[in-house]
Amino acid sequence: MEGDISFRAEVRSDRLRFVDRPRTAVRFPGVGKRESVSRSDRTGLPEEVVPGRDYRDSTVVYRLDTRLTGDTDGDDGDDRDADGDADRGDAD
Repeated sequence: MEGDISFRAEVRSDRLRFVDRPRTAVRFPGVGKRESVSRSDRTGLPEEVVPGRDYRDSTVVYRLDTRLTGDTDGDDGDDRDADGDADRGDAD
C-alpha cells in the first residue's frame, strides 16, 4: 500500500538483551477513516524473545503506511491500530 504517510526505521545491534517481555502498540488517534498497515522484519531474533537471553547481530526493520480513505470533517470516535482494528488500550 502506498500511504499518505510512510515511515521506515532500521535498528541494528551487536548484542541485545530484554529484561522483560517487550510490549508494543501502534495507534492512529484522530479523525477520519483510514487504511493502515505495519510490518517488522527481524534478523537474528525469534518471533517471541526470551527475557534474559542475549541475542547477537540482530536487525529489525519496521515499516508503517497509512492513508485517509474518507471524510475527515467529523470524529468517527474510533482509534485504530496499525491493522485497522479498534484500539482497546492494551499492548500487543
